[in-house]
Amino acid sequence: MTILKNALVGLSLLVCSVNSFSMSPESASGSKLKLEDCHIDGIKEQVKCGVLQVPENYGLTDESATDEKDAQIALNFAILPAVDNSKNKEPLMFLAGGPGQAAVELAAHLYNTYREIRKTHDIILVDQRGTGKSHPLECEESDELNVYELVPEDFSAKEVTDCLAQFTGDLSQYNSENAIRDFDAVRVALGHEKIHVYGGSYGTRAALVYMRLFPESLKSVVLDSVGPIEVPIGTFGQSAARSFNLLLENCQNEAACNKAYPNLADEYAQVIQRLDASPVKLNIAHPRLGSQTYLALSSGKFISYLRMQLYSMQTRTLVPLAIHQAYLENYKPLIGMIARMEGGLGMYLGLTFNIVCNEDMPRITEQMFKADADNNFGSDNSHKAWLAACPLWPKYQPSDEFYQPVTANIPTLILSGNLDPVTPPSNGDKSAATIPNSHHIVSKNNAHIVASTSCGVNIINEFLDTLDPKKLDESCLSELADETFMISINGSI
Repeated sequence: MTILKNALVGLSLLVCSVNSFSMSPESASGSKLKLEDCHIDGIKEQVKCGVLQVPENYGLTDESATDEKDAQIALNFAILPAVDNSKNKEPLMFLAGGPGQAAVELAAHLYNTYREIRKTHDIILVDQRGTGKSHPLECEESDELNVYELVPEDFSAKEVTDCLAQFTGDLSQYNSENAIRDFDAVRVALGHEKIHVYGGSYGTRAALVYMRLFPESLKSVVLDSVGPIEVPIGTFGQSAARSFNLLLENCQNEAACNKAYPNLADEYAQVIQRLDASPVKLNIAHPRLGSQTYLALSSGKFISYLRMQLYSMQTRTLVPLAIHQAYLENYKPLIGMIARMEGGLGMYLGLTFNIVCNEDMPRITEQMFKADADNNFGSDNSHKAWLAACPLWPKYQPSDEFYQPVTANIPTLILSGNLDPVTPPSNGDKSAATIPNSHHIVSKNNAHIVASTSCGVNIINEFLDTLDPKKLDESCLSELADETFMISINGSI
């Protein structure tokens, strides 16, 4: 399953048809809430931890459920309390990405990153069903597995079936719509009439579903790095190539980078051609254990790990150096990049496949795959994991309403990073076109997740106070530095 996990390197994000049902969020929550003071690793102050029992299948009544234990999910959540709650402002619920990230596992990072927002707003983090401690859909794997032995194109059907054999419950119920029913049940159980919602990457898809299912519950919405309903998750070839070509262009426009790497595009093409012809076999030191280990570097692995570096402004800095040194047959910079990813992607891949294989892949035609593969960066590399795993995954049909564009009249701030390799600004344009009270901000010098910068967080914080997406101070975005690149292996920039 770890090979399966590595096959998703470069994945950002980003249902059973549920008939109309009578169970409301209020009846779902009832007295099944447990909330207590707690401590979370990485946070010194006391926060609150909670568990809410929710139905696995919202379409079943308690009377029709055959097994009370199997019919319920213990939904795990945490609350980062506002520093000053005297104004009793509505909380912000954070919807994690993936699909497959667990929000509570991001608590320490968000506690620091969202400091300005947390001054006056509680932040609610709910582990989406299938992640974290909310009935996780994850395959067991050893901590001693070798990060360098994972070849994306070589995972087997047996790994998928072995993974599926570990899951309990009805997989058809682990979908985006039921996740939102869970989130709204938490809102009701905590006694909030309305909440603000922030979604990042796949979390924007979840937020859009929230806007459709429970518009009356939402005070405002922030969509950061948008995965709109209209754009299926799974075709990242063109968006990754766009991001890569912008990196090449920015390197050419920076004198030092252009001088160091005047033929970077050609060098990249030659490395891919060489690795296609014959993967490189290397003996290197394991990043954590220190023991000698083996790396078979294929073109697919090279592309996958470079794609992952395009997500962050910090790691994009290293990409020209890694390409140039690989061209010179020195793979140490690339090996360093791979070592940074040891420990996995923080994804519960059972949920990832469960959602993408059913909500997205059936909508991607062969013609769409071919068009997406027509690019100068990774060709069809980003398709392989889905095309291998999804035919083996249990099937169910999302509701017809799921694919309708969202038109809810809720104050909505839409953020895109121009350099984003997986959710380009054109995605944000699609949501902006259908949501009437929205404004789309494109940050020139951001990649994936604009709220990864203090500037982005400050804009969001202002929006939560004003609820006017069109009248925000965006000036700090112009102060974000243009891309710079490392030009030598001694660390010079």
